[in-house]
Amino acid sequence: MRHLKDVDQLQAVAEFIARDVRVPVYAECCGFAGDRGLLHKEPTEAATAHEAAEVTSGAFDAYLSANRTCEIGMQHTTGRRYQSVPLALERATRPAG
Repeated sequence: MRHLKDVDQLQAVAEFIARDVRVPVYAECCGFAGDRGLLHKEPTEAATAHEAAEVTSGAFDAYLSANRTCEIGMQHTTGRRYQSVPLALERATRPAG
């Protein structure tokens, strides 16, 4: 998302949903490499070691990602349940009932 310069837009959506939004300093490429991460977890573990340590140093209400493969990779490396930003926005704005 940094490469596409979409971080500000994603952060704005996250700030609409939550009061306290934290973007990991080390949030970079997750190294999942398309579907390769489904069979080989080591590249993702190596690529996200610093980010995973930052994420697991606290407890948060939600863990968001911009795409499904990164959700899978980050969930594996952190043990936290990641979800997409659009899904979190939909859930936060769904009418009660």
